[in-house]
Amino acid sequence: MDTAWTWELSGHCAKYSFLTESKGLTMREVERIFQLDPEPPVLENMNDYIIEAVYSRDLRCFSFFLHHYENRLNGRVRRFLLREGLDRYDPERFLDYKMGCVLAMLACLWEYDPAQGADFLTYAHHFIGNALLTCRMQEEVGSFENVDEYKAVRGIAWLYNQSGQSAQAAIQKYAQKHNCSSETAAKFLALAKQNRSRVPFYQTVQDEDSEETGEDVSRDDHWDYAEILWNGIQGKAVREAFEKLNYRDQTLLEKRNAICMTCGRVSPLSTRLTFEELAVLFEGSTASGAERAYRKAVEHLACLLTETGVLHMIRLKRKSQTKRKKKIAAAVYLYQVDNDGEWGEISFDFETETAEIIRLAEWDTTVSKKFAKQAIRHLQTSPNYNLPKDGVMIFEI
Repeated sequence: MDTAWTWELSGHCAKYSFLTESKGLTMREVERIFQLDPEPPVLENMNDYIIEAVYSRDLRCFSFFLHHYENRLNGRVRRFLLREGLDRYDPERFLDYKMGCVLAMLACLWEYDPAQGADFLTYAHHFIGNALLTCRMQEEVGSFENVDEYKAVRGIAWLYNQSGQSAQAAIQKYAQKHNCSSETAAKFLALAKQNRSRVPFYQTVQDEDSEETGEDVSRDDHWDYAEILWNGIQGKAVREAFEKLNYRDQTLLEKRNAICMTCGRVSPLSTRLTFEELAVLFEGSTASGAERAYRKAVEHLACLLTETGVLHMIRLKRKSQTKRKKKIAAAVYLYQVDNDGEWGEISFDFETETAEIIRLAEWDTTVSKKFAKQAIRHLQTSPNYNLPKDGVMIFEI
């Protein structure tokens, strides 16, 4: 570290201390490690903290920046873990990935020049993405020289898996697209195959700012029928629930997710039908109508799996909201657990980033409270200018 920089935080302490519980770290702790008490001075723009840190060479201002940026950073780490099929509620792993991002931002800080006109987060965005990939790379069974090689391996693995073509065809296609030799592409595919027995072939989506994370593919960012198979829920329970659906729902789910429930084959996502194609399949329907029917089929299947104890569901319904400057400043949501019993109520203040449980669903303090916390976490990480009017949260038991 440059010795000309200082990092002195006298007058401030951690707002949330570590509880040192016998079971180890908690998500509450790792999601709040940069929160300070008392509150840092408020600046008009978050980037002003970085500018002041650069010009004063004082990392105290960087700590103030982390205090305000932490919630967004938590969201980025959480979405990355979700896309990778990892447990995003594992505190130790979450903290490792989060600190990797902070170290990347510190490295960017030494080179950041405010006079160039770009915000610090714009400048650091690519490097934070690389930090997340580096953490993932270090968990892989394979050995990679650097994160660039790891990205290449992920890219050709995805191409090979999605195309359904032979290895040689995938190698030629990758080499042509990325302007590299066939030998180099073959090396990348060989590295990918070494991981195949322990790491699924990669399927990644674009991150929240549309920066590609190694592959040029996007996927619907919502729970779908295919994921309940990929994420390890018992296939028998899924098939039994599937058989209870009507023909239309079964067809929508199979065609949209490229899955055959008769033989269990999962085809490349590139072969799945679009909503326009589904509309043609069911004459008289529109693309938007087909999409609504598909989502109802997904929800129907989820309800059946909830009844059998395979999934949990939380229904959300917005009761009221208050807007300021075109953003939702406060809102009250009702929530119901597993489609049963009385609705609970949660109040949100998005300006202070706080939430209060007004009433627990079923008035159950031992069970319902953990679902209320899930709902709070979900809504607090949603952009407060685009909060859902209603919706369903689905997750494994």
